[in-house]
Amino acid sequence: MITASRVDAAIQRNVLEEFDWDPQIEPAEVGVQVDDGVVTLTGSVDSYVKKLAAERAAQRVDGVRAVADDLSVKGIGARSDTDIAKAAANALEANSLVPPGRIDVTVKNGKVTLAGEVDWGYQRGAAAASVLHLFGVRDAYNLVTIKQPKVSEFEIKNGIERALVRAAEIDAGRIQVNAEAGHVRLTGTVHTWPEKQAATMAAWNAKGVTGITNDIEVRPV
Repeated sequence: MITASRVDAAIQRNVLEEFDWDPQIEPAEVGVQVDDGVVTLTGSVDSYVKKLAAERAAQRVDGVRAVADDLSVKGIGARSDTDIAKAAANALEANSLVPPGRIDVTVKNGKVTLAGEVDWGYQRGAAAASVLHLFGVRDAYNLVTIKQPKVSEFEIKNGIERALVRAAEIDAGRIQVNAEAGHVRLTGTVHTWPEKQAATMAAWNAKGVTGITNDIEVRPV
């Protein structure tokens, strides 16, 4: 009989191997603990991109149910908040997926906050992606909201459910969709983190969606 501790130990080994495989990550910088399939990352890295890369790498590993990212981003040189803010504004302006003039940027102690209003979820995501890689960024908060025309709850729910059925990587029968006033809540179970993330991406493409809460539980086979 395979005990839970042996399963956790195997997940820990696989996460560490994934870190070693990913060139964005320095495995020696990241500590990995696993309890009942929940991975906790500790330590410090020298960029926000590395922090995100470690989190995503852990999510890719089979058997991982959730990831708690307690990594900190250590001081990475003397770059002022003003310089970071200028770089962020330039990056947003250069990204053709981000509507011009719609995003406000504030920076404090290397932590970037984005605010404003866009029309689609992909534009909100593109705004965040524009600033995550910038030198000096220690954390990022995406407060950008989405403005969509009002669509009936039935249309939103039906559209997302059909999109989930079309997606080859998603077992649509295990996911429930609830919509209320433009906000979508996804529940149910999937086998992997990528499947959970794919469900979120599919839902963001529905007309009328202004927010998503993904409460889908990852239950490895």
